[in-house]
Amino acid sequence: MEFSFYKDKKVLITGHTGFKGSWMCKVLEMVGADVTGYALDAPTNPSLFEMVELKNKINSIVGDIRDLDHLKKVFDEVQPEIVIHMAAQPIVRESYKNPVYTYETNVMGTVNMLECVRTTSSVKSFVNVTTDKVYLNKEWEWGYRENEELNGFDPYSNSKSCSELVTSSYLNSFFADRDIGITTCRAGNVIGGGDFAADRIIPDCIRAVQDKKDIIVRNPFSTRPYQHVLEPVIAYLMIAQAQYEDKSLAGNYNVGPDDSDCWTTGNLVDLFCREWNNQTGMEIKWNNQYDGGPHEANFLKLDCSKIKSTFGWKPRWNVETTMRKIVEWSKCYLEGNDVVACMEKQIKEFLEKNENGK
Repeated sequence: MEFSFYKDKKVLITGHTGFKGSWMCKVLEMVGADVTGYALDAPTNPSLFEMVELKNKINSIVGDIRDLDHLKKVFDEVQPEIVIHMAAQPIVRESYKNPVYTYETNVMGTVNMLECVRTTSSVKSFVNVTTDKVYLNKEWEWGYRENEELNGFDPYSNSKSCSELVTSSYLNSFFADRDIGITTCRAGNVIGGGDFAADRIIPDCIRAVQDKKDIIVRNPFSTRPYQHVLEPVIAYLMIAQAQYEDKSLAGNYNVGPDDSDCWTTGNLVDLFCREWNNQTGMEIKWNNQYDGGPHEANFLKLDCSKIKSTFGWKPRWNVETTMRKIVEWSKCYLEGNDVVACMEKQIKEFLEKNENGK
């Protein structure tokens, strides 16, 4: 991937005020892209988006992807070349509380995005970001491939399965004869500095440290493919560029870590505690407080052979390195130091490693 490709490219990102969207916008700002973001206000307080002052560095538009008229107006004004759709209701537990909102956002939001892409001739590349949870989970030990059955269990996962089907239908119905690449990316769990969401394990760890309390883990035995947020962000940009130049490279791609980085939640929190101790000298511990809760998969991992064989892609930072970066960023944040500089430093380190192919 040549990051110079993005200089002055018109890129529209939905969900830019969220955790992953903020990292995406920061990368694109650093490589000189002309970025427009479309999303609701930042979903957390504190917010990474506001903390690193991205509002002043990109064209940030407050809007709801359920509002087709507003969304279409933005497309008409911006005339984007590349569109990356990340806006979503992304929390499993929240989807049980608000299933209608979850489906409206994750399904009709995708319909609205594709309708805008369909009627905007400037768009040459569209990436729809879904999740590893789109697959019918059979709790088996091997990774799910892109041709496995889609049928997520809970409203969040199922709505993302529907988003995949909507994308496939639009591709078949409207884009077969157009010079545009359409891809869906199914990413494993992302972790990294600056995530303040509820019901996510790393933010729970940081909040516990901040409050000088033990970390509460509600399901320490669930296994997930954990990866630094920059892994999928750079993968999305790589695919968006590749299909912009050659639409035959478009398709459905899993984006996840190697098998060695599929960890149980309990082991991941053990690693956080060790790394926090190493960098700060502060000993912390966690408690297992399984609360029953709504159904969530116990075992889930991806087979990423396709993206590896197609693009020569591979993960750059393993979970141990990722945790060092998380603690480094979080320590900077909690001590009141320059989080923008820390974020830029980590992005530069990641991009250099990416370009060197190490």
